[in-house]
Amino acid sequence: MDRTLVLEFVRVTESAAIACSHMVGRGQRDAADARAVQAMRQAFDRVPVRGTVVIGEGERDEAPMLYIGEKVGPDDVDDLPEVDIAVDPLEGTNLCAEGASGALAVLAVAERGALLNAPDTYMEKLATGPIGHGVVSLQKTPTENVRAMASAKGCKISEITVVVLERDRHRELIAELRGAGARVFLITDGDVAPAVATCMPESSIDMVYGIGGAPEGVLAASALKCMGGCFHGRLRFRNDGERERAIGMGMTDPDAYLEMSDLVRGEVIFCATGVTSGPMLKGVRRIGDRLHLQTISMRSSTGTIRTVETVVKAARFSELYAG
Repeated sequence: MDRTLVLEFVRVTESAAIACSHMVGRGQRDAADARAVQAMRQAFDRVPVRGTVVIGEGERDEAPMLYIGEKVGPDDVDDLPEVDIAVDPLEGTNLCAEGASGALAVLAVAERGALLNAPDTYMEKLATGPIGHGVVSLQKTPTENVRAMASAKGCKISEITVVVLERDRHRELIAELRGAGARVFLITDGDVAPAVATCMPESSIDMVYGIGGAPEGVLAASALKCMGGCFHGRLRFRNDGERERAIGMGMTDPDAYLEMSDLVRGEVIFCATGVTSGPMLKGVRRIGDRLHLQTISMRSSTGTIRTVETVVKAARFSELYAG
């Protein structure tokens, strides 16, 4: 993919972040998500690609825009590159609604057929930085994984930090991790940012573990591929209907163990813009008559990671999104 497309995709996540930033702290998660979705969908109309949403807001009958299978990009331009697109216009809807840290607008783009095409379901995930390659696996127990990680890092198990979503389904996982001696940091929402943070030594996060959304899993794997990180996954279907839809989407073995190469094949571009400030990115801030945004963009083909600082006139967006 042409590297000049990276800035185009940055504008897409920026549009979504600005749109939902007006809903930060208002307690209206659905309204915030709807604004992000609409703004991101409209922004894609200006990007010179022929895109297909393979990870999005759900099935067509559940989502009016950015649904799985939707085509995006300008209709009046020929000979555009065909790409797969994975999106989460507002990763951390509750974080945005409650004014908590770490909400993001996120997307990943790859060549056609290169991203996992699966229904909107759950995924068991294990994400680490580069040191996790050949060390951790979902085929090992949590205890075995933290011991292996500590050995690879040359540190005590008590120095290993694991991020887990605070859910009832993770009670046994949390108990085992703590019983093994690891530190467990619980988060309420948004596991893409901490997965990316495993590749940032200053974050002190060693692993992200547990069951969360499959869309977030593909997005996290895309970022980790750009950063040399490690990702393992397994789809966890809520019912037989989801499994059948996965088969209909081309998955010959929907229960297969998924490594990064199964989720993301070939070159991928990843972009994320902060909505609320967190450890990875600053959120949308209004200073005087300007909006200040921070975005991280990555390309797997070169390993390039850029932090993009953008300042725009607030008045340009006030009529569209304020209120």
